[in-house]
Amino acid sequence: MIVKHLNDILGTAADVDTEGWTSRRLIYKDAGMGYSVNDTIIKPGAELEMQYRNHLETVYCIEGAGEITDLATGVTHPISVGTIYALNQHDHHILRANKGTHMRMVCVFNPPLTGREVHDETGAYALSD
Repeated sequence: MIVKHLNDILGTAADVDTEGWTSRRLIYKDAGMGYSVNDTIIKPGAELEMQYRNHLETVYCIEGAGEITDLATGVTHPISVGTIYALNQHDHHILRANKGTHMRMVCVFNPPLTGREVHDETGAYALSD
């Protein structure tokens, strides 16, 4: 059994802060679960272009509001508390948090992240062995 609390992650190497987001990495590949889980804050006004070419991701919004644009179709979807989206086709997208509010997201990745990934120039994470 794995039991953690967010407070155990804060201020450690698993608490990754960047200009546009902060990711608190809760479950890693080494847990052997077949997926990883992050508690991620998208900072107010952030606009993040990403495409996870090596991972599938499901995201559930638990705080704040913003939008996601599918760059293949140009369709923009609003995001608010209770919205879930799945990047089931390695979708190239832009994620935006509304100005003045952050978005807090629970992010699940498959295959799992190791916890050491950083976004490359395309907005993707490299695939780990």
